[in-house]
Amino acid sequence: MFSKAFKKLFNIRERVVIEKPKSFSGSMESFQPLLNDPIATSRVNTPSPPQVAIDLSALFYSLLFPSTQLNGTANELEKSVFRRVEAALASPQAIAERVLKLPAQIASLDKKLADENTDIKTLLALIEQDPVLSVEVLKLCNSPLFKRSEKEITSLQLALVQLGREQVRRFVTTAMMRKVIEVKPIYFRRFGSQIWRHSMQVAYLASELTDENPDSAFLLGLLHDVGKIAIFKLLLEAFKQAEPGEQPCSSLFSQVMTAKSLSLSSLLAGSWELPTLFESELSRLAVVDSKPAGGLAELIWRANLISECSMLLEANKLKPEQLGRLLFDAGLDLETFEELHQKLVQF
Repeated sequence: MFSKAFKKLFNIRERVVIEKPKSFSGSMESFQPLLNDPIATSRVNTPSPPQVAIDLSALFYSLLFPSTQLNGTANELEKSVFRRVEAALASPQAIAERVLKLPAQIASLDKKLADENTDIKTLLALIEQDPVLSVEVLKLCNSPLFKRSEKEITSLQLALVQLGREQVRRFVTTAMMRKVIEVKPIYFRRFGSQIWRHSMQVAYLASELTDENPDSAFLLGLLHDVGKIAIFKLLLEAFKQAEPGEQPCSSLFSQVMTAKSLSLSSLLAGSWELPTLFESELSRLAVVDSKPAGGLAELIWRANLISECSMLLEANKLKPEQLGRLLFDAGLDLETFEELHQKLVQF
């Protein structure tokens, strides 16, 4: 089961390689329906984008909280969350320490794994600080996917040699971030699983669709939605004082979850003392209703749009004309999206 999950995460399936999108530069010359493809022609009937603006964030919110019916008035539960969010934005360090604490090893271990001058002994010492992480690395190394001989590997040193630094770096980061994003309450477990799946998809897409610093792109993809998790955990705190039956169901709450969460993600990255690149790129991403121009921020913006479209399409919550409009905005042709969508549904 473990090797299967890892195989899905890193696209190590059937030895298929995703090529760079042919029209990922923003040019729309190649945005044409695939006339010989019944799936494509059934989803997009015309190359001309619809004129109606689409609130992708609101659509995605309906996927995270499928049981709620959005209305325009915030209830007392939501007002309580708004106050907590404003306090968090004013004092992100308190949220970083109390609500969404980053495992201390992530920044240190990621930096060491990225440095080719770091010796194996130092890496081993850092990984061994987390016994569960050590076991997971060994299980991966002995899985059918990576096992190279009949002899079982019981040494982390041999595991590092077999996996390689780059693969270990991404795996370790993913395993640790999973702890940060984990949502335990059963009632909202779907929210946590959907956000985690979305974060993995964005991380995967970001690293696949760039030749420059794919490891940083991967980590930034994992981090971009931590603000949503922070707000959600503030929501769980507010539930303790809420009236029975109150739920987050207003359009205003949806807007706050979307707009404020990106700002909070940026502030949390700074509070966690990650490299300044992460805070600055997340800050650029947090500008509402504006597509970042260049850099990792634009890459994450595109990866986020592709992932949200894919998940909504999979759930039958995205109409053909909406998909066409969104792909037009992203400068992405339908053929490329179809290829990526087939990969993403396997996560």
